[in-house]
This record gives sequence, structure tokens and C-alpha cells, in this order.
Amino acid sequence: MKKTKVDHYTDKEALEFHSHKKPGKIEISSSKNMTTKRDLALAYSPGVAAPVRAISENPEAAFDYTSKGNLVAVISNGSAILGMGNLGALASKPVMEGKAVLFKRFADIDSIDLEIDSSDPNEIINSIKNFAPSFGGINLEDIAAPDCFIIEDKLKEILDIPVFHDDQHGTAIITTAALINALDISKKKIDEVKIVVNGAGASAMACTNLFKKSGVPQKNITMVDRTGVIFRGRENLNQWKSSHAIDTKDRSLNDAIKDADVFLGLSAKGALTKDMVKKMSKNPIIFACANPDPEITPEEIEEVRNDAIIATGRSDYPNQVNNLIGFPYIFRGALDIRAKTINDEMKIAAAHAIANLAKESVPDEVVAAMGGERPYYGKDYIIPSTFDPRLISVIPAAVAKAAMDTGVARIKINDFEVYKDQLKQRLDPTVTIMQGVNSYIKKKQKRVVFADGEDENMLKAAIAFKKSKLGIPILVGKEELIKNQIKKIGFNENFDIEIVNSKDKVKRDKYVKYLFKKLQREKGMLEWDCDRLVRNDRVIWASCMVACEDADAMVTGNTRRYSSSLEKIIKVVDPRQGEIMFGLNLIVNRGKTIFLCDTSVIEYPDAKQLAEMAKSAARVVRLFGFDPKIAFLSHSTFGEPATDRTKRLSDAVEILKKDNVDFKFDGEMQPDVALEEVYKELYPFSEIVGSSNVLIMPSQHSAAISYKMIKSMSRAKVIGPLLVGLGQPIEIAPLRSSTSDIINLASIAAYSADVIQYKKN
Repeated sequence: MKKTKVDHYTDKEALEFHSHKKPGKIEISSSKNMTTKRDLALAYSPGVAAPVRAISENPEAAFDYTSKGNLVAVISNGSAILGMGNLGALASKPVMEGKAVLFKRFADIDSIDLEIDSSDPNEIINSIKNFAPSFGGINLEDIAAPDCFIIEDKLKEILDIPVFHDDQHGTAIITTAALINALDISKKKIDEVKIVVNGAGASAMACTNLFKKSGVPQKNITMVDRTGVIFRGRENLNQWKSSHAIDTKDRSLNDAIKDADVFLGLSAKGALTKDMVKKMSKNPIIFACANPDPEITPEEIEEVRNDAIIATGRSDYPNQVNNLIGFPYIFRGALDIRAKTINDEMKIAAAHAIANLAKESVPDEVVAAMGGERPYYGKDYIIPSTFDPRLISVIPAAVAKAAMDTGVARIKINDFEVYKDQLKQRLDPTVTIMQGVNSYIKKKQKRVVFADGEDENMLKAAIAFKKSKLGIPILVGKEELIKNQIKKIGFNENFDIEIVNSKDKVKRDKYVKYLFKKLQREKGMLEWDCDRLVRNDRVIWASCMVACEDADAMVTGNTRRYSSSLEKIIKVVDPRQGEIMFGLNLIVNRGKTIFLCDTSVIEYPDAKQLAEMAKSAARVVRLFGFDPKIAFLSHSTFGEPATDRTKRLSDAVEILKKDNVDFKFDGEMQPDVALEEVYKELYPFSEIVGSSNVLIMPSQHSAAISYKMIKSMSRAKVIGPLLVGLGQPIEIAPLRSSTSDIINLASIAAYSADVIQYKKN
């Protein structure tokens, strides 16, 4: 079983992440514009009176007129926080905020974390009961057993919205999905297998219950706690453990494991030994899910037998039992049909949907997101990846249908294919894009120069790049200053990262020779001029490293204006032959991805330059997995009103028509015509109206103004500008870029170094 390294971070980095800009990980934003007096009147007084009356007359109307239908309360008392124990309600808040972030990121569900400072189950129940009308669902988290059982059972009894304790049922659903496929692969029947569950906490209980609901006979499951086997007649068993007691002579895990088909561990490191594994049946199924360290490692299992199907709770092994595969999508489906509860049928439907997805052929975009290796259904692939974008369309649909079939849905879905398409549109594609890029470059391990090595954000980006195994970073700067900065940000000053500068005489002489050969005739520069540039300018030095093949790619900027960095780079590196150079920004907002150019290079492009931009943009967009639909933007649409400034754009369109390019394009048009489907009726002759994803701006001014306004004033995610058409894979980070922005550009530079054919010097 192949093991991969997991990213690690310092406590200081984690604290800085949580405190950066706004403390915490969530915020509340308005879904309605509040710009005019009329807007305020509609939103509050007197307009708000209308939905108040409607809800008073019909409580179900709250789903129509408030956020209730897409709002989940994430609740904890902090009595069982991750693996850290009872640290109190307030200490659980970072975890609950994180849960809220996951709800939003993976299923577009709004959620509010509520930490209840009480250890009294009845007090917690009453608190939730009283504020529950505000929510469409309740997600319980990190509440210790047996209180979590008491709280959930009572709330399900008194509330008419889904109540879901993820520690229990999320684990149970994913584990059941894994069991379904593991049994299929090992040719074993669910009603015949012997299962041993080691652990008797909330998740172990839930897994066992769902196994039974899925067809495993009670007598076939042996549960083991710290004392030993839970058998009928054992003293001091609570009501929950008693329900899993069976008639057996086994008294220990070592007894119970003999000839067992399945081991499920939700206990502690080292609980299962190699000798125990030897005793199991042919083709054993071993789910060692203790965190952070499993009951037994896959390596230890493989030392004693090669026929086991293995899953763990960890991301550095195949078959990770991760609740993230389940809870966002289960709630998504439940909310969409306004379910009154999440019943066993819905859980089982989710488990089967997950299991079936792992059996399907994996499409290319999923391969990219999963590291570039195509997984195939089998021992090392029984559970889909957490980043599989198909989860959003598969699981909610299965859950919603089960809810409708069992009569707990308030509304019905008439067309599930339409519903699945709607679900797909909810995901933020930027994450998938960068996941694919990063997964690809992890296998290539390109050498990327971070030219401004002494800058704190650039340094943090380089360290994160290395620790994430995205490639090999090289820092340019004074070694002493960089080491002091490394120490300042929380790492050992001797952190293993390469630092280079002009003290390296061999490289310096090489770069001076290269630069002098290039610039002596081109710019009339003398050798000592070139020596001065190489010695004193980090951007020049880093560019020479790439040009002379001492590095594969480069990222710079952040400490100086974009134009200043570009001016230095083009002294060293020429544009790609036959291509135009321009800036291209990738912008994602509300699930829509667009590419905007030229944001950085050509002030006022002519028709030919605009056409060439479109050709190069189409090539780049395809590298990111998009089918280019290119719109030339203007203040006019298809010649109305016609002005001298629009002619360049219409001429560019004519040039592309004559060149018979292999992508869709049109123009000139206004941006709303390019992006909004409502205009399709007005311009039926155009294939891209309302669906454009590449916007060619009429000038650098309008492009730069547009993307910076979007970045500053909206919630859009902006990556770039990407420097297209340069002769080497070099990216420039805008002034004061964040660490994550720099990492994205470094990743794209590394990606370009492998997928684009650059001229060798």
C-alpha cells in the first residue's frame, strides 16, 4: 500500500492563518443588495412585515422567505474535541467554524457555529430546542458519549428538522460504503461475514448500527471495549452497549479476531497486532480508523499477509475513511427537499451512492484532482476521493430520493437530472483547478526560484511550497537575512531550503556571459553593465537561473510594481517565438470562471494584437481544462453604437474568421451580454452570448481597472495575472500579494514548465 506524505505546519502558521485580516474563518454577508433607501425599506421596515405575516399564517413559508432552508447550526459543548478531550465550549469554536467552512466549500450550505457552555444534556437539549426554528438542520459535533446519544435521540423526537451527529453517522456512512465495496472485492456476503468492532464510543456504536441496518446479522458482530468483549450477561453495561451484546465465549479481542472477516477499529494505536491479523480469515477487511495513529499500520499488515483490504482514517494512505465525503452532501440533499429528519434509509442511500461512485470510471478532471494517477476500483480504491467533484451531484440526489420515498420530505424533486446539474453548479471550480495543477506538479518536482527571498510573504510561500511537496523552491537573497526571517516566522533557522545569491562566482560568471551575449548588440550594454545587473538585482539573477536552466521556473513581484519586474525580466528572457505577451487573470465568482486579458502588458492593442491574444488565451484556457469561448468587450454590442474605438475589436473578429481558429469567439459586445444568459434571445446568431469565459478587454487600462475592482469589491477569487507569451515559465505576483496568491503563481509556473514547450538556450 503506497503511502504519501501529509503537509505539516507550525503552530505559529496555524495561529496566523486564523488571525489574518479578520479573526476566525467565517463571516456573514448579505444575499441582497442594500444600496438604496428602497432596498432598506424592503429588507426591513416596512417591507419585512409582508414575510412576517406570511410566516405567521404558514410556518412553512419560512423556507421561502428566509435563509432557514439553507442554514445549518453547528453545535458543540467541547466535551470531546477531536482527539484532545474535554476542553470546553469556547475552545471548540475553531473546530466548529472549520465545520461551517466545509459545509460552504463542499456543498454551498450556510452554517453558524453555536457553542453551548454546559455539560448537562437536558440544558443542551432545551437550548437547541429553543433556537431550532431558525435553522433547516442541526449538526452536532464533538459531544462526548453517552451525552451525544441522549441529546440526539431527544432532539430527533421533538424537532421536525434533520438532527445529525456527524461523529457518529458521518463515520458510519463512509465506513458502510467502504464495507460494501470491500465485501464485493473480496467476494464475501454481507449476511455471512464475521465482524469485530474494537471500540464502543459514539462512532463505533453508529457504525455497528448501520452495518446491521445494511444486512449484517446481530450475532455476527462482536464489539470490544477497554474491558473486553461485550457479551450477554456482562455486568455494568449501559443501555447502548447492552444493545450490542451477543452470546459468545470470546472475552478478548485476541479471542474474537480468530477467523474474523472484518475488523473495524475506532479505538487506539496498537490495539490490533500482527499476530491477530494472521488469525483472520482469507481476504480480511481491516479498517484501522483510530486517529491520528491507526490500530495497526498498513505496512505492518502487509508484513504478515498480502490479501488484506485496508482502510484508515488518514489521508496519507489509500482508502481514507473521511467524514468529509458524507456530511456536507447528506445535509445538501436533506435541505433541498426540506426533510423532517435524516433517517436510516437516507444514510444507507448515501452509503450506496458513495460505494457506487468508486466503481465508476474516473474522468480526467478527477484524475487531475487526485494526483494524476488514474485510480481503479479495487483494493486500494474502495472510497472516492474527498476532492471528487462528482460527490456533489451523486450523494444529495440519493439522499433526497430516499427522503421522498420514506415520506420525510416536505417538497419533491420532479426531475433528478436537472437537480444534479444544479448541484454541480454550486462548487467553486478554482479549488478543483488548483488541486489539479498541484497534484500534477507534485509528481514533477520542478525547481522554482522565488526571486524576492527576503520578503516575508515570498519566504512563507516558498516554505509552504516545499512542505506541500509541490516542488523544490530556491530563494534568492542574503543568507543571513533569510535565515533570520525563517526564524521569525516560526521555523528553525536551519530549515532545509536552498538559498542562492551573487556570491556564487561560478553562476555569476555564467549569467554575466549569457546576459552580455544577449544585450551587447541588442541594448548596447558593456560587460561590466551586465555584471552590475547580475550582482545587484535579484530579478535579473533569478531570470538568468531559468534562462540558463539552473531552475525550471520562477516567481517574483510582491515587493515592486508589476511593470518594474517585467522590465527586468524581458532584459533576460524574450517572448515566445510567434506569440504575443500579455497578462491573463483567472477570476471565479459564484461558481462561474472567467479569464480576463490583457491586464498587464499592452496598453492599447491593435486588431492584430487582439486576435493574437485570443489565440494564446485559448491555448492557456485549455491547459486548465476549459473550452474557450472568447468575447471581445467594448462599450458597444455588435456595432451599436459604432465608434472608432470599436473598429479594432470587430477587425480582430474578422482576422480570427479568416484564420479558421478552432475555438468559439465573437464581438464586440458589452460584458453583460457576454456573461448573462438573458441576452441569448436578443442575439441568437451568436454562440457565445451569455456563456463567454474569456474576455478580451479593449485596453490595458480597462482590464486592470476591472480585475482590481472585482478583487477589491467582490468575493471573487482572482488568480494572476498569469504572464502569457514569455519565453520561459516566469510569473509576476502583484504588489503586496498574499502567501496563497504567490503559491498559486509558483504552482502555475511549475506547471507551465512541464506542459509548455519552451525554447532551450
